[in-house]
Amino acid sequence: MSHATSSLSPSGSHSWLTAGKQLVPGLLLCGAITWVANDLAALPWFSSKGLSALTIAIVIGMLIGNTIYGWMQASADAGVGLSKQKLLRLGIILYGLRLTFQDIDALGMHGVLVDAVVLASTFVLAQWLGKRWLGLDSRTAILVGAGSSICGAAAVLATAPVAKARADDVAVAVATVVVFGTIGTFLYPAFYQWNLAAQWLPLPESTYGLWVGSTVHEVAQVVAAGEAVSTSAADMAVVAKMVRVMMLAPFLIILSAWLARHESVEPATPAESAIGNTANDGKKPLLARITIPWFALGFVAVTGIHSLEIIPQAALSVGTQLDNILLTMAMAALGLTTHVRAVKAAGVKPLLLALILFAWLVGAGLTLNSWL
Repeated sequence: MSHATSSLSPSGSHSWLTAGKQLVPGLLLCGAITWVANDLAALPWFSSKGLSALTIAIVIGMLIGNTIYGWMQASADAGVGLSKQKLLRLGIILYGLRLTFQDIDALGMHGVLVDAVVLASTFVLAQWLGKRWLGLDSRTAILVGAGSSICGAAAVLATAPVAKARADDVAVAVATVVVFGTIGTFLYPAFYQWNLAAQWLPLPESTYGLWVGSTVHEVAQVVAAGEAVSTSAADMAVVAKMVRVMMLAPFLIILSAWLARHESVEPATPAESAIGNTANDGKKPLLARITIPWFALGFVAVTGIHSLEIIPQAALSVGTQLDNILLTMAMAALGLTTHVRAVKAAGVKPLLLALILFAWLVGAGLTLNSWL
């Protein structure tokens, strides 16, 4: 018995060591892209345009993925796969370190109501227009809607496991966020200055901040658009944006239940899946078909712990930096596994959907914020 046990132990250790070695090349590649993306994002030209490390990482990843990645794919695939699955989920959980429940009090109930109405209306509009008018598949409509209505690329990544999305679907949705979020970074401050000169609407800095925070896609883009007017506008915009981000967890749970009931999304095949969902469980009972996004619940739990103000500032800083690294690595991995031909195959329809949603966010968001 003891002889059998001792003979198994080295074998088990060897297996773990072999698996670990297989992960190293891909993790190093994603890490290198992350390092470059963070350095570029810190440069004034990129930061002034609201281009975050996440956005830059997927661009670099796609450039490498569509050129030289084929030569190293066999050795790097395992680590790249880990980055876009496990590290992604851990990154979403740690995203809670950026938020507290006190943010809701700071914003006020009218601000929370604006965020909720903007989120719900934008996502519903995305589903109606995307599937019924533009004829997009459900996965693309869901991801573009999530990215536009909540928090850009992070929302797209978090929604992908629930929607059983492919890497190509995710890349298309992220691309729309990058395009129109960047446009918004310039458009919102320009409109504020035009309105200030022409006095079309009463638009104080606080209202402008709420408008930006409740409608602009990415957190970095919100900061850039707010700072272009004033520090106080930026502060209000960030708080509104953080409350909107906090709605990600209940959104994912509701979406999962809705998809399970209506069975409106056909799961991706194992080869296509961006996040490891492969089972077609349409014959299971409703509760068994609901994909519980445990990482979203972890996100809420971390937010709750952060709200208690018991995390030392040093640990909070390290955790936030680690979160940036994890999410950026996930975006790098996504770019590496995305082929331009697949994005081209998606056509102009996802971009058109994102354009309509962007116009809705700008117009309806301004009306709603001014009215309330």
